[in-house]
Amino acid sequence: MDDTKVCLIGSGRFATRRIYPYIGPAGGYIAGVCTRSLETSEQNARRYGGKQYTDINEMLDTEQPDCVLVCVGPKEHPDLAIQVMEKGYPVYTEKPQSMTSGDSIRMAEASRKTGKLCSIAYKKRYAMVFDRARKWIDQFPSEKLSSISIDCASGPFKNERPDNSFLLQCGIHIIDLLIYLYGDVAKVFSFARGMNAYSINMTFSSGAIGTMNLSDTGSMKVPTEEVEIGVEGSNFMRIHNGTEYKICEDGKCVEWREPSTFMSSGDSGNDTGLLAEIVDFFAAVREGRSTRSNIFESCKTMLLYEAILESAAKEKVVEIDYSGIPVG
Repeated sequence: MDDTKVCLIGSGRFATRRIYPYIGPAGGYIAGVCTRSLETSEQNARRYGGKQYTDINEMLDTEQPDCVLVCVGPKEHPDLAIQVMEKGYPVYTEKPQSMTSGDSIRMAEASRKTGKLCSIAYKKRYAMVFDRARKWIDQFPSEKLSSISIDCASGPFKNERPDNSFLLQCGIHIIDLLIYLYGDVAKVFSFARGMNAYSINMTFSSGAIGTMNLSDTGSMKVPTEEVEIGVEGSNFMRIHNGTEYKICEDGKCVEWREPSTFMSSGDSGNDTGLLAEIVDFFAAVREGRSTRSNIFESCKTMLLYEAILESAAKEKVVEIDYSGIPVG
């Protein structure tokens, strides 16, 4: 099996720490890196390889990679991802993929038109524990799903504007995870304390109900995350800090996991999903298939994010309309 030939756009702090180091272990190699200034990518070029460029089209025309990873910011992701797809290449972007659902839908439409995969880095869909949770949930009919609750606190955010806010930059992972585990959300009612804390109630299309309590009152170094999943008939799964879990069926414990240490700050590529999502993207490129975090699914994440903000601002129940999302 040949290694995946990769080009990257961006070489910021997060990409340098959490994307570049995983390219090799995921089965790829870096052919080209495009940044606004060559100075910003010199260190990464020394460490991980790849010819340096300042023009995207020149890089793609010269290198003709198997795929492109876009690691900049949500304001720039949509136009860059669309540009890459229109040039004929599958693309992966960091999360969040955009600032608005409208821009996400533009990306989905470009993916549909070009036939090129657009995958978003929602790592929790690939984390080992939540992969297990989804497989456990899938054994039950959707009408048996009862409730899900997620409490999560990150470290403090600036919260000066939407693009550096807690909900968009960190809470979005939990919003996406909720959809991944329990499906489409039909209605939302939420309260907010400024931009740093949210209490959210939901009903799902399946008829199940859910809650999320999200805030930036925790720590980036000490994980604070609890997930409880309930299914009719004394069936439940409880997940602690994304690593420990207990599964009970018919009121009896049937499976549990208690690792000797907990993961924090992305210490494990498979426990956190950071490596696993890139492995799956490369495999999808080789196999000509989609991913579990494709842009069509990720549009739903942005719609729920906006519904949470609208409900908190207007103090009312908000119904979510998915009809604008293109069919992939």
